[in-house]
Amino acid sequence: MSEQAFLVLTALAGEPLHGYAIVQAVETLSEGRTRLRVGTLYGVLDRLVAEGLAERDREEVHQGRLRRYYRLTDAGVRALSAEVARMSANVRAASAVLRAREAK
Repeated sequence: MSEQAFLVLTALAGEPLHGYAIVQAVETLSEGRTRLRVGTLYGVLDRLVAEGLAERDREEVHQGRLRRYYRLTDAGVRALSAEVARMSANVRAASAVLRAREAK
């Protein structure tokens, strides 16, 4: 799973969000390291929807513009949980190797 997809799924884990709110959430979650451009965001969302990990929630008109909200599916929750477990295991392994290196 790409970092961008991981961050979008994480942003959607709390509540359904529209595109701009996802962009803001991803920037906050990544502490400014990841700034999604519109084309990248909708490419990631299209792929997540096609894979059944996210889905359209609703559309609302806000100040004359259409906002499309997305939400996480149950499969998206499982995929995000699996990715968190995989990344946590990688962090533990890398930390152990670094500690062993420092101990030499």
